[in-house]
Amino acid sequence: MEYKNLAKLYNKLESTTKRLEKTDIIADFLKKTETELLPTVTLLLLGRVFPTWSEEELGIGPKLLMKAISIVTGASVDEIEEEIREQGDIGKASEVLFKRKSQLTFTPHPLTVEKVYNDLKKLAYITGKGAQSKKIDILIGILSLASPIEAKYITRTILEELRVGAGEGIISDAISLAFNIDKEIVERAYMLTNDLGMVAKVAKSEGEAGLRRLSLEPGRPVKPMLAQLAESIESAIEELGEALCETKYDGVRVQIHRKDDKILIFTRRLENISNAVPEIIKRVEKSLPQEDFIVEGEIIVNIEGRPGSFQYILQRVKRKYDIEEMITRIPLTLYLFDILYYRGPLIDEPFKERRKILESIIRPIDGKIELSRQLKVTTENIKDGISLFRESIKEGHEGIMIKDPNAPYIPGIRGKKMLKYKAEPETLDLVVIGGTYGKGKRAHLIGSYLLAARDDETGELKTVAHVATGLDDKTLKELTERLKEITIEEKGRKIRVKPEIIIEVAYSEIVKSPEYESGYSLRFPVVKRIRDDLSLEDVDTIKRIESLFKP
Repeated sequence: MEYKNLAKLYNKLESTTKRLEKTDIIADFLKKTETELLPTVTLLLLGRVFPTWSEEELGIGPKLLMKAISIVTGASVDEIEEEIREQGDIGKASEVLFKRKSQLTFTPHPLTVEKVYNDLKKLAYITGKGAQSKKIDILIGILSLASPIEAKYITRTILEELRVGAGEGIISDAISLAFNIDKEIVERAYMLTNDLGMVAKVAKSEGEAGLRRLSLEPGRPVKPMLAQLAESIESAIEELGEALCETKYDGVRVQIHRKDDKILIFTRRLENISNAVPEIIKRVEKSLPQEDFIVEGEIIVNIEGRPGSFQYILQRVKRKYDIEEMITRIPLTLYLFDILYYRGPLIDEPFKERRKILESIIRPIDGKIELSRQLKVTTENIKDGISLFRESIKEGHEGIMIKDPNAPYIPGIRGKKMLKYKAEPETLDLVVIGGTYGKGKRAHLIGSYLLAARDDETGELKTVAHVATGLDDKTLKELTERLKEITIEEKGRKIRVKPEIIIEVAYSEIVKSPEYESGYSLRFPVVKRIRDDLSLEDVDTIKRIESLFKP
């Protein structure tokens, strides 16, 4: 398939904000796409080269990309930066620059979707001495063959900033429409596989029957089931009738897979951290059966029997070197609370049955790998749930989880079957998309951050607040350096950055505001912590902000 056809599709999608129109456009395109190419096209429609749970990443920042654009177009990096400021986006800037180039030269046009995708994939595997030079050569190879409109979307894809409003929900609906399969069947297939490309391919080649055969599989992570906030312990128990209440641990939520002889550990953002926590893998090996399984739990820092700071756990799971030293310095405990697969998928089983299975197969190691503390609470003994909450807080944990014992496990869904109740007010997880440098002595630091939430319909990021308080000087410096690396545009003291750093924000109130694209703003926002354990898919949605808004 010629890449220009995909670029034209992107252009159509960008020209409308209507969900149904986008769905129709994508459905028509998927119908015409060769079956074997559907996984690739679906990924590229999401603006990705690799699935969210893949360990691979392109490793291309704006500066390296601008260098490649400079070589291909003849424009200086300063001219490229000026064009980006003018256009507000590296894609549009590339289109303008490539139009100027095309007036001077004529290049044959052999670019295909397969070539663009395969060449971009190669970038992830280039490491070591001379890596940057080799990556530049690949970028030049692709861009030198690109027309202006192709350059627009290739550059955006490289920086994972496609911005055409084709989110997972729209693509899922488009698959349903294209191949005339019920939405719920498509959604369930995606829920179980976490792979829209596979779903599209099977939908076209095998239809509904093929999708029904797709299932959970150890080694391929699925999105975690998410919790809503409970207004109170009493109201939650009364609504459910009975609940299984558990201590809510403040660590990194993990999904642990055993596939044959291999144990893999994924974070909530489906990042593979197996190499960073070898002691956890050894304990899982001892404590759980030598059979395929998927279990879920929370890893916390355990310092003399008390939970350590959340930032300590990030030091562990992000660590790539000197792991053995860190094992001693930052000891970890794993608490398991759910099981999704054992001798077959279990997600349709009630939670109380899944818990029984988990309890039957684990051999706990005190202080190393344990079951989450849990008790059954009904309307008759609500005080026991309140006592568990108080004990959990006293021990340094976040609060409690309140779970429906009869609920199935629903990947990626935030519902009332699983609730959380914390000591602190609710917070929002928002992504940094821009910032402002300080003045005077702080002119070298980015002290104010522009934050965005995710549009549920399109997946687009829409502004919701500026935050400038809550960070100590050390974290402020570190964050400034990180933001410099992903800066896309700089204009005076203001910058725009690639959206990848997620911040947990506390606030006093949500108010309606025309100042921000989301239509909402936060009063007195404060940074609670940087959430390197979350991905863009975990950023809170505008719908969630609406649900928390109290007129």
